[in-house]
Amino acid sequence: MKFEQYNISEEIKENLAQLDFKRPTDIQFKSIPSIMKGEDVLAIAQTGTGKTAAFAIPLIDRIHSDKSSKRSVGIKCIVMVPTRELAQQISGVFKDLAKHTRVKVFSLHDAVVEKGQQAGVEQDPQVKKLQAGIDILVTTPGRMFDLINQGYINLGSVEVLVIDEADRMLDLGFIADIKYIKKMLTRKHQTLFFSATINAEIKKLAYSQVKSSAIRIQLSPEDPVAKNVSHFVMFIEMDDKRFFLEKFVKDNPDSKIIVFVRTRVRAERAAKAMERVQIRSVTIHGDKEQHTRTDVMQKFKNGECNILIATDVSARGIDIPDVNYVINYDLPEKPENYVHRVGRTGRGVRKGIAISFCSTDEKERLDEIQQLLKKEIEVIKIGKRDYAQTIFSPPEESVQALIDEYENRQKKKTGKVKKRK
Repeated sequence: MKFEQYNISEEIKENLAQLDFKRPTDIQFKSIPSIMKGEDVLAIAQTGTGKTAAFAIPLIDRIHSDKSSKRSVGIKCIVMVPTRELAQQISGVFKDLAKHTRVKVFSLHDAVVEKGQQAGVEQDPQVKKLQAGIDILVTTPGRMFDLINQGYINLGSVEVLVIDEADRMLDLGFIADIKYIKKMLTRKHQTLFFSATINAEIKKLAYSQVKSSAIRIQLSPEDPVAKNVSHFVMFIEMDDKRFFLEKFVKDNPDSKIIVFVRTRVRAERAAKAMERVQIRSVTIHGDKEQHTRTDVMQKFKNGECNILIATDVSARGIDIPDVNYVINYDLPEKPENYVHRVGRTGRGVRKGIAISFCSTDEKERLDEIQQLLKKEIEVIKIGKRDYAQTIFSPPEESVQALIDEYENRQKKKTGKVKKRK
């Protein structure tokens, strides 16, 4: 079924066509009808599968239709997310899908302070925007409650509450905030609960917030990572990782690459190491002010710089459709973060590749990641000669060549490549 066959407004269909959205992904196909009916939905699906559009399309269509037939005043939908980057990312998707409709979307992080001013977001422009009238508010809990307590946000008209990236909300301790906002919504409303991973705590939280009749959607629970991503690991000692990163980037000069590191200090060190070998990169982490983080993401998105070095704090705020590779320069401390890191590539229908640099001290983390994935990650073997040459001079065989060789073997196994007679 194509989007043009859905019973949604022509304006939204035109926006979908311009965004090159022709057919719904699995999560969109299964979620949209239930959301359009006004049912509560609990959806678990891997990152990069189109979850945002799964709830944005039906909600925009409903609000647009309501405003066409009657006067509509006040916030109709609140989308709660764990981080500023996600608020910006998700509001961007809503705005793209709401073009030429009557729906007004606002993120509490739209107004960013200029350089030289205090980090964060000025309140006055946001208050003016709220007072001018909006339909969909995308926000983090802290900022929203701050403005509710000051009397600038009225929840009396809210008809839909979306809790997105619920697992991350749980990690950051936002359970009490989620429960509190539910109590504040005195009007009968629809609750949409979306998460990339599921465990006992997430189930308990989800079932306590949605109706007992909620529609439950769970895609590929046996594999937390989208099937479009191929996984590889290279055993490289910690002090040698910069040489292999340099080699990989030079082997793939036109590729868009996200490099994940463990700490902000590691991010800056990796960037300086690349600078010494004339490789330009940009970094994003919690120490950077919001205007700087926004500027970095824009440069990466528009191709001004193809190498982004990031910490886990930004793993879920990066929604760039054409990321070719994710490199785990450092393995994450929590295996769940591996899922969110590699989900930055292979998004939608595109293919992606994730490569992990694993040192001797990180092998236990690798085991935990493989247990989460319920499979072993393909090892890219590096001979002693090639290892030494990478540190002192380029190796004879590139990492990309080894990946190509592995993928050809996989195609033969699945019968996609005919064997010679």
